[in-house]
Amino acid sequence: MAKIILTTDVANLGGPGDIVEVRDGYARNFLLPRGYAIVASKGAEKNVQTIRRAQESRRIRDLDHAREIKAALEGLGTVELTAKAAEGSKKLFGSVTTADIANAIKAAGGPLLDKRVLETDGHIKTVGKHAVNARLHPEVQASVRLEVKAGQ
Repeated sequence: MAKIILTTDVANLGGPGDIVEVRDGYARNFLLPRGYAIVASKGAEKNVQTIRRAQESRRIRDLDHAREIKAALEGLGTVELTAKAAEGSKKLFGSVTTADIANAIKAAGGPLLDKRVLETDGHIKTVGKHAVNARLHPEVQASVRLEVKAGQ
């Protein structure tokens, strides 16, 4: 059995900062390579509070908090994001990820969001305007307008 510290929510196991024991293969082949956990050591156990604080800042606490975040997101207007694109073309080199969108929202003065609450209509691989949904709570969804611009 391996003793590990979870860095994100893992179904049927625990949440960020939880110290759990799992089978060696599960930890070595699944949790550790994906960054879902770190090996528990004295130094790592001191980092548990840091992990929990970072997750707490992104977590949506209740329905009222979700509504506040929705109002903040919809008050932003159009969020601009610059991505690398071929000269004279609308195609991007690669695609825009939900992490990129979360960073663009934060840079535009919006709230700090977890990338897992953001949903796109497939991969964003072109310059232009796109709609992004944020699942803030089972009862609250917000819509964000994203404009991807070509840059180098």
